[in-house]
Amino acid sequence: MAKRKSTKEVLPVKDEDEQQPIPTAWRPAFRDIVNAFVQHDYRLSEGVDGVLPVSAKTAKQIKEYIEDYGETLVALPEKTWASSICMWMGKKWEVLIDLWTKGEGQSDLVLSALVSETKDGFQIKIEMVYVP
Repeated sequence: MAKRKSTKEVLPVKDEDEQQPIPTAWRPAFRDIVNAFVQHDYRLSEGVDGVLPVSAKTAKQIKEYIEDYGETLVALPEKTWASSICMWMGKKWEVLIDLWTKGEGQSDLVLSALVSETKDGFQIKIEMVYVP
């Protein structure tokens, strides 16, 4: 019997006490961000809908941290949503997306971002990539 993908929508939850899964509406943007990083485009030169431009300083930090980590970043598999989390912090969500590498699969690296509500939906600000 074939496995079916879960089609259950995950909505943003404003709960300051409990971590939440990444809402389904945000996932395409995070996939696009990581796909750009896989191509070494840390400034997101093509732009990603709903994502603020990445500063030169932040792009340099991300590039150096990934290079220093010593593994090749790969696109996010569907499994990443099982372990990636967000938490409402009163005015925005803090988000940690688990990153994957060619050699390790799920790595120790995470993408840290902030997500704010806007009249059009949401806006993502990339903070950094690091090992927590």
